[in-house]
Amino acid sequence: MLKIRLVRLGRKKLPVYRIVVMEHSVRRNGRPISQIGYYNPITKDLVYNKEEFEKWKSYGALPTLTVQNLCTNDS
Repeated sequence: MLKIRLVRLGRKKLPVYRIVVMEHSVRRNGRPISQIGYYNPITKDLVYNKEEFEKWKSYGALPTLTVQNLCTNDS
């Protein structure tokens, strides 16, 4: 099953996250199938490709709760 989820990057206490599509059984920082965007919680900067997000959802990829909240609250 495919998941759309966050991969943590950055250094200690300064996280940056990538929004990626990967198999649910792969570990958090494993190899993604596709990178959709990124999120910086410090500056609240969210950039993602909405067409890619919808395309992967139509293929059956399920976003995690966090990703779902980030992408639906983005107006």
